[in-house]
Amino acid sequence: MSMDSEMKTGMLEGLLQPWHEAVENPDEAQRAALARLVAGYAETRYGAEQGASEVATIEDYRRAFPVMTHEDYEPLIKRVMAGETRLLLNEDPVGWAITRGTTGEQKFIPMTPTDLMMRASAGRAMMNYVASSGRYKLFEGVNLNLNFPSQVGTVRMGDREVDYGYSSGIYVKHVSAYTPIRSAPSQEEIDALGGGKTIRDWEARFELAYQTCKDQNVTLVGGVAPTAIRFARYLHREHGVYPRDLWEPEIVTLGSVPGINTRYRPALRALYGPVVIREIYGTTEGMFGQQRDERRAWVPNYDLFLFEVEVGPPSELRDALGAEAEIKMLHEMEPGEMGSLVVSTPVLPRYKIGDLIVAFRPPFFRCIGRDRWWTPLRYAWHEFTTLNLGRL
Repeated sequence: MSMDSEMKTGMLEGLLQPWHEAVENPDEAQRAALARLVAGYAETRYGAEQGASEVATIEDYRRAFPVMTHEDYEPLIKRVMAGETRLLLNEDPVGWAITRGTTGEQKFIPMTPTDLMMRASAGRAMMNYVASSGRYKLFEGVNLNLNFPSQVGTVRMGDREVDYGYSSGIYVKHVSAYTPIRSAPSQEEIDALGGGKTIRDWEARFELAYQTCKDQNVTLVGGVAPTAIRFARYLHREHGVYPRDLWEPEIVTLGSVPGINTRYRPALRALYGPVVIREIYGTTEGMFGQQRDERRAWVPNYDLFLFEVEVGPPSELRDALGAEAEIKMLHEMEPGEMGSLVVSTPVLPRYKIGDLIVAFRPPFFRCIGRDRWWTPLRYAWHEFTTLNLGRL
């Protein structure tokens, strides 16, 4: 093995070991994550008001901090946007992440340096594949960057202007230097095209990706699953080729929608060739887990975030029945159990993210969609029509 390969192996092990150790002992990892997070909260006004410095156990944490939705946090976030940085943040923000608005009104979430580096965990899916397969040549190619713009506009925070954009683009812009594969086109090139969301805007980004990468060795495709499919169809319509005709990518690491390994799998392999598919479970608020192997579910980043879940039927049904939510740690869920995910990030303590999670045998989970009464029915139908039937 060359020194170059040894260096890459060391980099992989450094990134993967904390994740693997946390998965082996999630209880200990979650206690450590709680201690680290509340220490940060104690440096904010909201955290100090809730008594973060007195929190020693998960029971203390639950008594001190209520579960909060985005609607609950929105007044605090608006005050941070107006310049009260230390209300929720113990660091100055490097940017503001915006949602794509697919689940309702567009949301703004501040991203701190600590938060941003935690998002580098998205690379664990690809790196775990390389470490387990020995396919180090993947690093000799490029990552086809189909992410959203990192800069759409600016937010005025007191006397300074801070950029806002999409979390995936901000991640690539700031963190790609820490990963062993180059992204093309660069995030700066994507940002230069502007932050529009029209069909024409996306076709301009797709054309940039084609012109930049058509003669390069694309070994990885990362981003949002529906965007990857739209890009492939654009190539065929405008240039008469599919990605599989131009490149031989080894792996696609995609997120943003349920069913990447079931409903989307046939289309992805038809368009990109016989690629390895790895799902990333991330949202605007953070990167919370990634697929570890061929089993079609993701494994949480227990070493980075704190995960709780309101177990039982969707929130709307519980509210209609007047039932109380039972809260437990994510790693305490039984196989087949379902619930609404509550995450604690460096920015947001006990944030009810609005996603329904299904547990398989440890340490595997799936997000099946938004926390709505019809989501379990739709999930069951998709499992039936794809002949997956709850299999990993």
